[in-house]
Amino acid sequence: MEEALVLQALSPLLQRYRSENSAQSELKVKIFTGNITEKHRMALESVALSVGFPRGAVEHVAAEDKDNLLGTADLVIYYSCLEEQLFPSVLVQAMSLEKLVIAPDLAIIRKHINDGVNGLLFPRKNIGMLAQVLLRAVSNSKVSLSGQKIASAGKAHAKNLMASETIEGYAMLLKNVVKLPTDALSPLTADEIPLALKQEWKWHLFDDVKHLHRVNTSLSGYKILQKLEQEWHSNQMENSSLSTKNINDAFSAIAWEEQRVNEVMDIKRKMEEDELKDRNDQPHGTWEEVYRNVKRVERLKNELHERDDKELERTGQPLCIYEPFFGEGTWPFLHQSSLYRGVGLSSKGRRPGADDIDASSRLPLLNNVYYRDILGEFGAFFALANRIDRIHKNSWIGFQSWRATARKANLSTNAESAILEAIQSQKHRDSFYFWVRMDQDPRNHANKDFWSFCDVINAGNCRLAVLEAFQRMYGVHLDRDLDTLLHMPNDGDTWSVMQSWVLPTRSFLEFVMFSRMFVDALDAQMYDKHHQTGHCILSLHKDQHCYSRLLELIVNVWAFHSARRMVYVNPATGQMQEQHHLSGRRGQMSVQFFSYATLKSMDEELAEEFDLDHPDRRWLWPQTGEVFWQGLYERERSMRQHEKERRKQQSREKIQRIKSRARQKTLGKYIKPPPDDTVVSNDTTTVDL
Repeated sequence: MEEALVLQALSPLLQRYRSENSAQSELKVKIFTGNITEKHRMALESVALSVGFPRGAVEHVAAEDKDNLLGTADLVIYYSCLEEQLFPSVLVQAMSLEKLVIAPDLAIIRKHINDGVNGLLFPRKNIGMLAQVLLRAVSNSKVSLSGQKIASAGKAHAKNLMASETIEGYAMLLKNVVKLPTDALSPLTADEIPLALKQEWKWHLFDDVKHLHRVNTSLSGYKILQKLEQEWHSNQMENSSLSTKNINDAFSAIAWEEQRVNEVMDIKRKMEEDELKDRNDQPHGTWEEVYRNVKRVERLKNELHERDDKELERTGQPLCIYEPFFGEGTWPFLHQSSLYRGVGLSSKGRRPGADDIDASSRLPLLNNVYYRDILGEFGAFFALANRIDRIHKNSWIGFQSWRATARKANLSTNAESAILEAIQSQKHRDSFYFWVRMDQDPRNHANKDFWSFCDVINAGNCRLAVLEAFQRMYGVHLDRDLDTLLHMPNDGDTWSVMQSWVLPTRSFLEFVMFSRMFVDALDAQMYDKHHQTGHCILSLHKDQHCYSRLLELIVNVWAFHSARRMVYVNPATGQMQEQHHLSGRRGQMSVQFFSYATLKSMDEELAEEFDLDHPDRRWLWPQTGEVFWQGLYERERSMRQHEKERRKQQSREKIQRIKSRARQKTLGKYIKPPPDDTVVSNDTTTVDL
């Protein structure tokens, strides 16, 4: 239908450029469409003849000849009566070849073609205007001078056509699909990209590779390499034909009929076995046996799973290192040995067949995408610490980021053996082992001190955020100088980054106790603004991770001020070196804020407030782990005691009811009849004397 309308619109042009030979025409029309049937072709030919085109002036072009058609055409007419979602690719190719483009005024076409500037437009609903546009574009059997200028402008415009849409599309793809690590700078959104960067491609970047093929052909060794490739290719073709012949000969020798008979017999035998199996008598037990079996299964359902070799090996070793991950893209960076175990931050993207832990099932908070992104690997810490005795039974616990493996900073076999040996021999006792150094971090080019590095990766507001969090945690007013409160010395030693460390399980639970309150203080400080606008004071741009980079370093503050030994382990050799010697820290540690007694009392106060007051405000702390205090234990013990007393009372009442139950009196006495073989005679015998 659309082709017929275009042919009718071309009839005025046909009258102007009619050839002296009536059987021919100077105007040649070639129609490029998709799949076309023979009926469609015949109908279109009849329309062309009725309009006045001589036979052969209108022809169809196959899809594979599209490039040749666009190369030889003087102008290209595109027509569609329906709105389209994307700019037609054939117009992009025609404009790039400096062809004059004529198209309807569809919305997507008007967006990229200005009428009379880089193309010609005609009303979609008035196909008759196409003839006027053509008469203006054609002069003396060729494209007019104005049409050539329009085609040249179209070529320049096509060079950067769709650049804006493509760049914005990739920006949306990065935002919605790609999960960037917490230490990566988030890319600009589509609205934040400057207009100058979206209007045109950076063609100057390709200047160095324009003549690459010409340079290669000028090299002396290029011809030799080309000759070797041709010889290799010919040999491969000969070998391929020979192998194909051998394969065909081998297949021809197979007795296909015998193979088919064997398959049929196998199917029949399997069907017979299935029928016989269904006919066998199935033993049925009593209802009591069924109830007993069901109760046994329910009681042992958590102990019926088979324990694999890695789980059995992990039970007998003193250390287990967990590797938090999110998504299938991190699988290649996870370890398979029994020393390691994966922790999936989401129920999706878990490794099939692996003994990984589902962190979201142990901590429902991680089902919230906002907190899963903002906590990062800290979510795995909270999930493992929540009733840890159910899943972790080793005396030491460790974590290694998959990013450390990606940067080849993970533990080698020698380093693993060195840590296990130090743990078993209690070489450093209650220590904090780490193997990714801050002074070798790519983000720390200037080798800054601890708080300066923290400011660099947190938009300059690290100290301010930590200071306010401590004020919320401890309820005290502190000076603006954070260094007086939490001094982190610049003594030539280094600190830990990327959440890759090992420490005793008891110390890990103490660290999590501190971290839960610290994260709650950060959340109360930043949630409202970050959740509503996406902006965070710890990032220069919209950032879904916000304070996750701050949490990456907070373990150093806890380890230093809680008087733990900090030992660096060379990940390649396993050599150990103590950092910030404990003997030299006197007078520099704020132990009063990090002692176990202080943290435990604060934890119990928060648990008591949540248990008794039931506050209705938004509160993150109860969602990050277990809520427990002494009053809760006493109440549970009292409830168990009351339940025990209630069961005893019910048992006593039952016995009393049985004893006081009314009993029916005896109606009569039953006399057992004598046996059948006993004869009793009442006759009297008289004896004469």
